[in-house]
Amino acid sequence: MSGGVSRPGPFVTRGRMAKPQVRATVPRVPEWSCGCCGRWRVSVELIRGRYRYRLVHRYRPEHGGGANVIGEVASVAELAELLRRYAPVGLADLHEAA
Repeated sequence: MSGGVSRPGPFVTRGRMAKPQVRATVPRVPEWSCGCCGRWRVSVELIRGRYRYRLVHRYRPEHGGGANVIGEVASVAELAELLRRYAPVGLADLHEAA
């Protein structure tokens, strides 16, 4: 058997005495976007054991692209208030982004 030891699992080893390296895996973050133009997006992230809802407004490519984070909240009721205050869409207008 030449090379590293083959083990099942998320570890990669190279060489006989190499330290195991954890493979980079990025978990898929749930995201919703508005049905009208797709420029308003809400993502859900787990931060320090709590879920946070992040409202983001994306700019059109002809205006330079990019995104502006409007705010982060901890509950759906606060998210509805954030949408009501800053966005022309509501919770019912959001659908899961592809």
